[in-house]
Amino acid sequence: MSTEIDISILELLASKVCHDLISPIGAVNNGIEFLEDMGPDAGKEVTDLIAFSAGQASARLKAYRMAYGSGGADDSIKPEEVHETIQGIVGAEDKVTQDWDAYGDLGYGDDRPKAFCKMLICALLLAMDSMPKGGTLNVGAGQNNGQTLVTAKGENASIREQSDEALTLAITRENLEPKYVHAYMTGLLGQAYGYSFLIANADTNHVEITITHPSA
Repeated sequence: MSTEIDISILELLASKVCHDLISPIGAVNNGIEFLEDMGPDAGKEVTDLIAFSAGQASARLKAYRMAYGSGGADDSIKPEEVHETIQGIVGAEDKVTQDWDAYGDLGYGDDRPKAFCKMLICALLLAMDSMPKGGTLNVGAGQNNGQTLVTAKGENASIREQSDEALTLAITRENLEPKYVHAYMTGLLGQAYGYSFLIANADTNHVEITITHPSA
């Protein structure tokens, strides 16, 4: 891959991250302006808005740090931390719920493969992108040894157009846009750590992402 393509992918990734963060951070700024203008009369609604928006920004930053940062591959990161991080994003909005046991069988047996939690949070973020009206996220062991299955179920849940091509790195550079760059980065990171991903519409309103571990 050329340096030019590397830079353009970073630019697209920066566009996505900034897009996702600008709304909650802007809401924090608006709330602070209300507080400055109205003082004690601003009311609890304003402080609640600031707290909610700051929490959303913090949770997304934590998720992106785990997904894209080098520290995300640290073996000390556990599935329960992934669950907690995703919950920080979805919990306050109450549109998406998680229905999985972070201490249960996730398909890797007794030894967690290197960078597994990094791959898991990448898959969960991708699954959330497929749920425009919310729904339920689930994680469990796949059908075969060394596989983890991430599912998204909800109204109109479906694979975003060309996300499957981005995930398998088959998308052309001309068609790569900020809305597909997370899927593309997930594919690149999986390739770097020896994982593979498969995303499919299992049936109506149901998306499945299979993570195959390098030890399988």
